[in-house]
Amino acid sequence: MTTETTVATDADQALKARHRAMWALGDYHAVATEIIQDLGPVLVEATGLGPDDHVLDVAAGSGNVAIPAAATGARVIATDLTPELLDQGKADAAAAGVSLEWGVADAENLPYADDTFDAVTSCVGVMFAPHHQTAADELIRVCRPGGRIGLISWTPTGFIGQLFATMKPYVAPPPPGAQPPPLWGDIEHVRGLLGDRVTEIRASQQLLNARELSDPVAFRDYFKHNYGPTIAAYRGLAEDAERTAELDQALLDLVERFRTPDGTVEWEYLLVVATKV
Repeated sequence: MTTETTVATDADQALKARHRAMWALGDYHAVATEIIQDLGPVLVEATGLGPDDHVLDVAAGSGNVAIPAAATGARVIATDLTPELLDQGKADAAAAGVSLEWGVADAENLPYADDTFDAVTSCVGVMFAPHHQTAADELIRVCRPGGRIGLISWTPTGFIGQLFATMKPYVAPPPPGAQPPPLWGDIEHVRGLLGDRVTEIRASQQLLNARELSDPVAFRDYFKHNYGPTIAAYRGLAEDAERTAELDQALLDLVERFRTPDGTVEWEYLLVVATKV
């Protein structure tokens, strides 16, 4: 192995360790079950999951897709880089009386054989893997020919995409080669990642009504306490009161910019379902 490759591997490992720790901050389980809970069933229905399917949910978090998928009778494996999120998912599945497998795994290096699953899904999860092509290659590799790949990702111009744009000046730049997560919400980017290895791509932009967080202060405070990337951004500013105040105001302005005339805020996402050739 060359020195250059070793350095890149070490950098990737360090980045993923930071990602693992970041998503364990706060309470992403609350976000998944209180704010974006409707997205899981949307993806289950769109991907057509049912009792005959063997499903892999990648970057599953606490199971907002995996649990409703298992409830259809499908055999489901939920994987994530952050064990703490899987532990919360296990508790939720047990409470719901739903059975599925859980495992720690890197979306860019899935521990499964080629052509294993009838469906591979990810809901606002795989988009955060730093190397998009590598992650897309893994999704396709483990899906059987004729199987489905179902994805939900925040769009670049939608609310969460713009949240990351808003926070960008306040966080350390990503290492070389890491790509912005909201690119997964651009259909042309996704088409390029999947290429001619899939067919029958169905894609639509949809809106999640985040009515619980339509008040700017409520959103800012909720994400400061619960959402790992936002918590990490504020921790990086802990010794800089002026910059902290700037980010506080920037988040308030973001919500105001997206509020509809009736006072609600809608988060745009891209829903993609493709069939592996």
